[in-house]
Amino acid sequence: MNPIKHVGAQSKTQARLRQGGAMLGAVAMALIMVGCATKYPPAPIDAATMDYNYHIGPLDVVNVIVWRNGELSMAVPVRPDGKITTPLIDDLPALGRTPTELERDMEKALSKFIRDPVVTVVVTSFVGPTNQQIRVIGEAATPQILPYRIQMTLLDVMIAVGGITDFADGNAASIYRVADGGKQYSVRLRDLVKRGDLTANVDMRPGDILIIPQSWF
Repeated sequence: MNPIKHVGAQSKTQARLRQGGAMLGAVAMALIMVGCATKYPPAPIDAATMDYNYHIGPLDVVNVIVWRNGELSMAVPVRPDGKITTPLIDDLPALGRTPTELERDMEKALSKFIRDPVVTVVVTSFVGPTNQQIRVIGEAATPQILPYRIQMTLLDVMIAVGGITDFADGNAASIYRVADGGKQYSVRLRDLVKRGDLTANVDMRPGDILIIPQSWF
């Protein structure tokens, strides 16, 4: 056999093997990506918490109104340690309390100084407790923390964060649901955001973490 022809045949065979290996690798990667996109069950469409009550969080601003005692009425921020300070009241815990619960706590504290105090608490800036905030991480346009609100949906979250980046694998995104003991659900962000498929919209729950992975290709 001509040595030159033999070498040429070997080169062609090796090239075909490399092409075949590359194709198999691409197929395997595609299968892996499909598996990643579908390894979690779909998120429930209806997950609203109808009995949800807002609880005060650190950095919220509350407007305290003491009836007939204007000098005791003021707007105060909730400190990072979860407490507030107002005239006659030092270091009163507010974290995790509803506005009504905080009203009763303040009335009890003020009763040492004035007779039959009547307090109204109005939350004017909402952040919410850490364990109820919505977190968006990964390939969102602006990953951030959002305060939860009743009837909040995945579409609301996407509008708030500006959608997904060009590098996002939107249909491989998932929700880590603290309220379900850390169960993870798949969501179809690409269908929802890029294609306007409202069947991909689902309700959010307090404490949800939305994870948006990067596309491999």
